[in-house]
Amino acid sequence: MDLFEYAKSRTLEKESPLAQRLRPATLDEVVGQQHIVGKDRLLYRAIKADKLTSVIFYGPPGTGKTTLARVIANTTSADFTQINATSSGKKEMEDVIQAAKNTLGMYGRKTILFIDEIHRFNKGQQDYLLPFVEDGTVILIGATTENPYFEVNSALLSRSVVFELQPLSEEDIRKLILRAVNDTEKGMGSYRAVIDEDALAFLSDMAGGDARAALNAVELGVLTTERSGDGLIHITLPVASECIQKRVVNYDKKGDNHYDIISAFIKSMRGSDPDAAVYYLAKMLYAGEDVKFIARRIMILASEDIGNADPMAICVASAAAAEVERVGMPESQIILAQAAAYMACAPKSNSAVNAISAAMESVKRTRTTVPVHLQDAHYGGHEKLGHGIGYKYAHDYPGHYVEQQYLPDEIRGEKFYIPGELGYERTIREYLDKIHKKKEGLT
Repeated sequence: MDLFEYAKSRTLEKESPLAQRLRPATLDEVVGQQHIVGKDRLLYRAIKADKLTSVIFYGPPGTGKTTLARVIANTTSADFTQINATSSGKKEMEDVIQAAKNTLGMYGRKTILFIDEIHRFNKGQQDYLLPFVEDGTVILIGATTENPYFEVNSALLSRSVVFELQPLSEEDIRKLILRAVNDTEKGMGSYRAVIDEDALAFLSDMAGGDARAALNAVELGVLTTERSGDGLIHITLPVASECIQKRVVNYDKKGDNHYDIISAFIKSMRGSDPDAAVYYLAKMLYAGEDVKFIARRIMILASEDIGNADPMAICVASAAAAEVERVGMPESQIILAQAAAYMACAPKSNSAVNAISAAMESVKRTRTTVPVHLQDAHYGGHEKLGHGIGYKYAHDYPGHYVEQQYLPDEIRGEKFYIPGELGYERTIREYLDKIHKKKEGLT
């Protein structure tokens, strides 16, 4: 590095955002993630011993994936190269691999390749890396916010250890905020700022486990707040509230958390917990989820988990789906809340699911013919072939019921729909029981 490049790097370091400047340089400076970097843990030992194998860091934004890669860069004797999958292509990877081969051949030194957002690479790009990871030309560190078991090639995964990073705790965020305010070298200590306890608690909570969000708020507060009469910059609760006006919600419409929350929403309605259902609904709405997507999930649940135990459920769900498209936000949240609460409080039955599943299995395994008396006799002279002869019109009989075979001969006597004991299905069950008794000649 020449003098100009050195001066440029020092300037960038000073001018970079607070979250970037505060990145720890050693393992001992890392806050949080003790389940993987605690002193008795595999990753800690591997980094300390400089014996790292290929790894994938997986977790929400702001949890320290890039930070851990930087710590490894500062402690390893291997060459360290970083690329970002959003802006790098095969040409960049070819250059990195060629340099790694040269370094290994001439100096016997390995290369660690850190790929940020590795899930952005397509299958072909990931496949290109495989032989060089396999033969040790490079040690791969991949960072991703997406589930690697879906987004990273299985061949690469089988040669890597996956470490899942968790959102930082409020106590972890608190430590980082205090470090940011007081550190005179990397932080905002030279500004002579102080943060009130209630502001500290507020930011620690509102950051939602995202260190970057908390540090950005601190930096904004310090840089935009005038000094008080005592010569200090006071980060008060009102200042903190302005700097992080909306809670950071870990919710990616295409990521794992999206599926986790919608899963919790559905399971809460199925489990008859209206409070949990409305909470998860609010979390999705707060994060900007598509209201039509939510409405579709409610409609599915109305049939899948409630069915004929409360036939009005599908009507409520359908009406809600139609209304949210007409009304829009923010009023649609009321409509969806009503529908979600209704589903959660409705009697439950999955009889319709069981019925169609059993019927589909029967269709797949058995070849059947429609009984002749049920066949259509109204076209093509089929009545001359005997189609429809012997059919009994139910409304001509007492109670609008007459005993008659409807299932094909091949599956006669099979049962598909078995109503439950809750809600309106109890009435259905009683009616069917009454019919069955007539069949058996008991009444």
